[in-house]
Amino acid sequence: MKRLIPVLTSIVLALSLQSCAVGRFAVNAQYPVPQHNGETQGVLEEVFFPSSEPGMVERRAYVYLPKDYYDNEDRYPVLYLLHGARGNECSWIEKGNLLHNIDSLYACKAMLPTIVVLPNASQYDDAGDYGKSRLKGALESFYEIDGTVESRFVDDVVSSTDSLYRTIPDKQHRAIAGLSVGAMQSIYISARNPETFAYVGLFSPYVHPFLKRGDDNEFFRKLDENMAIQFQDPPTLYLLMIGKTDIFMPTILCWEKKLTAKGFPHEFHLVPGGHEWNNWEDFSIKFMQRLWK
Repeated sequence: MKRLIPVLTSIVLALSLQSCAVGRFAVNAQYPVPQHNGETQGVLEEVFFPSSEPGMVERRAYVYLPKDYYDNEDRYPVLYLLHGARGNECSWIEKGNLLHNIDSLYACKAMLPTIVVLPNASQYDDAGDYGKSRLKGALESFYEIDGTVESRFVDDVVSSTDSLYRTIPDKQHRAIAGLSVGAMQSIYISARNPETFAYVGLFSPYVHPFLKRGDDNEFFRKLDENMAIQFQDPPTLYLLMIGKTDIFMPTILCWEKKLTAKGFPHEFHLVPGGHEWNNWEDFSIKFMQRLWK
C-alpha cells in the first residue's frame, strides 16, 4: 500500500507528467498537511494551479489519483469536489474521510477509477489575504462571495487539471460537487458552463448567498436562463441531497419544487440529520458510486 504523499518533492515525477507549463507541484511549501487515519491505496499530490484572479498568483489543491496512475497510460474521468465555508482543500480529507471512502469503493468495485481534485475555492482579496489557504469564518465566506472564484473555475482549475493529468477532457467524464457553499458554487459553475459537467452533486446547498451588491455579481445573474440552457442537454445526474433538520432545508424544498416545475431532470433525497459532516460524507459516497455509469 502506498502512503499519503502530502508534498510531492520528486522532480523526476513532475517531469513525467504531460505538461508542466500549467500548474506546479509543491516542494517544501510549508502549507498545512491534511490529517487522515491510516494508509491509503492511491496517490495524493499537492498541486498549485495558476490563478487568473486579480492579485492572486496561484491556489493550492490536493489531487487523489488511482494507485496505478503512474504505472499505465490510461486516461481518467475527473471529480471536482468543493469544500464549504470555514473549509479549504484539506476539509474533505480531514472531516469527510474521503481517502478511505474512495479506497473502500474501489475495493468493492462500486466506483470506477477517477481523478479527484480538491481545490481551495474560497474567495480571497489577494495573495496576502490568501495566506497559505487560510480558513475563513462562515459569515466572512458568505459575504465575500462575488463570483470571482466561480467565473474562473473552468479556466484556472479544470483546464489546469487537463494539462497536468491524463484526463478524459469532455463533459461526460467530468463531475462537480460540493457541500453547503461549495454546493452553491457547483450550481452556478455548472449552469454557466453547461458543456463542461455531466454530473452535479449538491450536498445541503446554500441556495441564496448573501452577495455583494454591484456589477461584480454578474456571474450570479440569470440563473434561471442559464439552467434552461444547461438542461437542454441535461446532466447525466443532477443529485440534490439534504437532511431533514438542515438549516437550509426550507429554501431547498422551495428550490426543488422550482426544479420540478421547470421540468429540469434531477434526483432529490431527503434524509435524517442536519447540516453536518455525517451527512456530507454519506452523500459523497452515494454520489461517487453513481459516476460514469
